[in-house]
Amino acid sequence: MDAGLVFLWNATRGHRLQPWRSEYLKWRLETFTGRHAEQVGARDLLHFLIAERRQVLRYLSWLSEMRAYARAPEKR
Repeated sequence: MDAGLVFLWNATRGHRLQPWRSEYLKWRLETFTGRHAEQVGARDLLHFLIAERRQVLRYLSWLSEMRAYARAPEKR
């Protein structure tokens, strides 16, 4: 959950109260679904999060793992 909040905070910079207006989230939805970014609205974002919740959770898990890996000191 921690990584999800950090990701959402970073991804919605400038549009924190209206995340569906975030250019980054629109771009991510466009690349994942093929729907044009100009057509993405609040309902589309909510529908995507509900319909693809497993993929979203998997992505957030991977993101958390990569951040932990990046923060870990080098092992020599």
